[in-house]
Amino acid sequence: MYPMKRIVLITFLVFFQIQVIQPQEKSTSISLEDVLTSVKKNNRGIKVSEQELHSVKAEFNQTKAVFLPNITVSHTGVSTTNPLMAFGSKLNQGIITQNHFNPAELNNPSAIQNFTTKATIEQPLINIDGFYQRKAAKSKLKATEFKTKRAKEYILFEAEKAYYQLQFAYKTIEILKTIQEAIVENKRLIDAYYKQGLLQKSDVLALEVRVLEIESQLQFAKSNLKNASNYVSFFMGDQTQKMLKPKSTLALKSLSINSQKLSENRADIKALKAVANSYKVLYQSQQSNYLPTLNAFGSYEINSNKLLTGGTSGYLVGFQLNWKLFQGFKRIGANQKSKALYKKSEIELQEHLFKSKLNYQKTQRNLIDIQHKLELSKKAMLQSKEALRIKKNRFKQGLEKTSDLLQSEALYAQKVLDFNQTILEYNNAQSYLIFLIKE
Repeated sequence: MYPMKRIVLITFLVFFQIQVIQPQEKSTSISLEDVLTSVKKNNRGIKVSEQELHSVKAEFNQTKAVFLPNITVSHTGVSTTNPLMAFGSKLNQGIITQNHFNPAELNNPSAIQNFTTKATIEQPLINIDGFYQRKAAKSKLKATEFKTKRAKEYILFEAEKAYYQLQFAYKTIEILKTIQEAIVENKRLIDAYYKQGLLQKSDVLALEVRVLEIESQLQFAKSNLKNASNYVSFFMGDQTQKMLKPKSTLALKSLSINSQKLSENRADIKALKAVANSYKVLYQSQQSNYLPTLNAFGSYEINSNKLLTGGTSGYLVGFQLNWKLFQGFKRIGANQKSKALYKKSEIELQEHLFKSKLNYQKTQRNLIDIQHKLELSKKAMLQSKEALRIKKNRFKQGLEKTSDLLQSEALYAQKVLDFNQTILEYNNAQSYLIFLIKE
């Protein structure tokens, strides 16, 4: 007879495993909407994209210098015996007398202190190059805005996939629990037949192997559950790594998306269009380098021989027309480079459009394939379930071997897992297709 202690031990392990398959730590129920809301608010990837957008906005604000003045105020103090600077300082202070024209005094002056308070202003009037650069910076800002929007959409898509994976992890444990309960029932039957001498010891050992297989699968399933929960927490920006539990179970997601088309108004496509326009404007900016620039300037100056006191003042105003006629080959080379970058950006835009259309068509075909796979997987699951029922009834009548029963049970378990895996694939494929057509 098969040792009774060994039978009791195996039975205890089976029931113990049933009790611990659920996570021991307390779980927090959460819906997909809760996850996506938290992702929008706390995800670090989204925050990085937003900070990049702020940086580009700051760069664009710098281009306001093309039409706003530069104003500076300074206060300078010097002490000098340099003949020219000493005489100029006295002249600026308004203290020149007849004695200061003495040759000895002019050639060898005493040290003099001069404190100058000066305000200057520079106002651009005509700067075609600068206006084009500002326009290019605005296109770059638009491109970054679209890029940030698309990055956010992608992170939300990945977070949704992670939530579906969490649903699948819980569903897997639920399925394995049901299978394990069936194995326990089979074990009672096989043990009873073994005691009656109707089965061999090899039949009992084969069932033990099956028990260990399910225990191993459950252990991996629990680890996958924890990984899936942590992955959702990662997208939510939650570092506590608490166990999350979906409020809804894994189920087919059905959406009407077959009639929708790929639009060029998608954020990443609009971003590349803005980038191409930015390079186009920069090319125009390089071409405008041949045009002159006109700037106005002015200054107001107070000079004194004492620190931070009033004194003699004066002003200077004027304008400057600057025309760079030739800079070696520097300007010509820069013009050629900007033209090449502009053409490159246009080619990259067309390439991205082409790849996007191919990817969209591929995803549509993949969704159709998964729909077909889903139908076949469901049929296979139902057929294997019926086959298991028949095998079990025949086994009870002594018409089937233990190995046939275990093989049929293992096949059914695999088909149930495959069916739910296909549901996960179908939901992910639909989410990805929605991501591709999102404007």
